Amino acid sequence: MTSWMRCLFHIPILSVTLLLLYYNSSLINWKVFHRYNATEEKIILVEACDAFLNGRKTSFEPTLTRPFHGADCQEYLKQNHYITAPLSEEEADFPLAYMMAIHKEFDTFERLFRAIYMPQNIYCIHVDEKASGSFLQAVADLVDCFPNAFLASKMEPVVYAGISRLQADLHCMRDLLESEVQWKYVINMCGQDFPLKTNKEIIQHLKSFKGKNITPGVLPPDHAIPRTKYVHREDIVNSCVLRTNILKPPPPDNITIYFGSAYIALTREFTAFVLKDQKAVDLLKWSKDTYSPDEHYWVTLNRIADVPGSMPDAQWEGDLRAIKWKDMNNHDGCHGHYIRDICIYGTEDLPWLMNSNSIFANKFELKSYPPTLECLEMKIRERALNQSEVTVLPDWYL
Repeated sequence: MTSWMRCLFHIPILSVTLLLLYYNSSLINWKVFHRYNATEEKIILVEACDAFLNGRKTSFEPTLTRPFHGADCQEYLKQNHYITAPLSEEEADFPLAYMMAIHKEFDTFERLFRAIYMPQNIYCIHVDEKASGSFLQAVADLVDCFPNAFLASKMEPVVYAGISRLQADLHCMRDLLESEVQWKYVINMCGQDFPLKTNKEIIQHLKSFKGKNITPGVLPPDHAIPRTKYVHREDIVNSCVLRTNILKPPPPDNITIYFGSAYIALTREFTAFVLKDQKAVDLLKWSKDTYSPDEHYWVTLNRIADVPGSMPDAQWEGDLRAIKWKDMNNHDGCHGHYIRDICIYGTEDLPWLMNSNSIFANKFELKSYPPTLECLEMKIRERALNQSEVTVLPDWYL
């Protein structure tokens, strides 16, 4: 047989082989979908998200989540695939506390809550006192479905960059310390955050700090110095903070003021220190008339050497939030839109988010870009399923 005839002979064999490989691959995918009890909508969602993550345009189906409207709790948990048991021994032994400050967009908050919910954790939700009665009622009804979630015992009329935002977290911290759950770290969140990691990955990230508090920050740059140099006043009526020309006295106890992120992860011991130690109490009182005190309060206390879990030499490390700032060039641009110079993530931001080292991201709007949250949650849940030590497959694939 000549060489060209031998080549022709191998072509049908190669074609059959390729068909068998494609058939087996499709069969494996079908088995995976069947294993997870996937509906047709879930399969469409998987395909759509894969297209988004690979930079392709595609149509998007309606959300799979059944919104909470005062429904029966057990039915709601089942329909929305809430995780109702720890997924590993490591997670069961390392409960987390969350303090969540929210004021609008119940649907976005609901998705965030489901994404970070674990039965061994505990959740304090602070609703802005200025929020509508219907919003507060919706949050209260949802929280009533979970024994490990509650509304903050005291609520503040929160003003952006005012002391009220810091007070909201402090109210939740006090409530969380009084709970029976022996949580290891407390993490603060707003209603437009979303996780980029699984609960297990978040725990492992926190463990890598070996009992230290995570409060990213440095000595204040020039633009931040006026925030604590001059007296500021909260204007609750107009929801803003006004700067005066009055100079503030020096910080108490000869403390050096630092500037940093308002997003933090604090140990239980540090939390108790913040609420009881006189240095912390004095600094809080001094901070009441500063601009955005949550951006200096935590980081300043955590730089004091004898404070529980302190990191005196820390800088911006921590990877707590992935944020696309408008004036920063460390990202590929905002594919959604900017509000207060922060990107509201669009669908084309998904690849950047999935490659981030941060454990959470900010900001999201479900009503503006539903695929972004849908696909992000699906991918995180896929990883959680792969990491799970549960022997019987749960019914919370999506």
